Amino acid sequence: MERPAWAPRSIDISVPSVSRMYDYYLGGSHNFEVDREAARRAMEFMPGLPKIMQANRAFMRRAVRFAAGEGITQFLDIGSGIPTFGSVHEVAQAAVPDARVMYVDHDPVAVAHSQAVLEGNEGADVLAADLRKPREILESPEVRRLIDLNRPVALLLVAILHFVEDADDPYAAVAELRQALAPGSMLVLTHAAYEGIPLPAERAEGAVDVYQRIRNPLIMRTRDEIARFFEGYDMVEPGLVPMPQWRPDTAPEDEDPYASSGIAGVGRTA
Repeated sequence: MERPAWAPRSIDISVPSVSRMYDYYLGGSHNFEVDREAARRAMEFMPGLPKIMQANRAFMRRAVRFAAGEGITQFLDIGSGIPTFGSVHEVAQAAVPDARVMYVDHDPVAVAHSQAVLEGNEGADVLAADLRKPREILESPEVRRLIDLNRPVALLLVAILHFVEDADDPYAAVAELRQALAPGSMLVLTHAAYEGIPLPAERAEGAVDVYQRIRNPLIMRTRDEIARFFEGYDMVEPGLVPMPQWRPDTAPEDEDPYASSGIAGVGRTA
């Protein structure tokens, strides 16, 4: 397999990556055939996966605009993936030109592509780090340069927590991040769930099994389990809802049925 110029030499391009599969679902070009093959296998069980990812991105953009409208000018996006059109820094800096955006991801392709996209943008940067090690993120020189933790921050955990297994204690990681944030900060979160998927659960499990086989388990949590991530936050209306129902720009009933697969919410610290 020929390695494209944008792919770091350090990565194994024969192994699928969830961030590159996500890029493929969104119609991006920073993915390999191995990623496309895995994504197509998952789509055999859930053909609406691209619609789910589009709804996820649309929610993220609405939430960023909302946070900026509430006076937040700092954004920490952990599990950011490969930047595509309408990424956090584009939305945030369109609303607030001096907004600061810190992307964090552990996928070398996501980091390398982010570096290329952000070149010359003094208000945005990317860090190679893992959500499961929040202290390394918070204490990194990159975050300390760009983000003032004494002022409110919008923490984005969008489509990332369902890739963190219970054995890695994602609740503790989210709580540690919350404790580092100033009052008035926000948590912007989406999470996969069987709730809302317009398919029998046993068929949807076929797509979950694809992620299991590529060693990136997809953890489908319940609404109550997802709500636990918001401990210490006050929920912003309309609360924890299917993605198209969170402060929609258009009538949610006009959305593809798959768009309601997954849960979204925004919380604010007192």
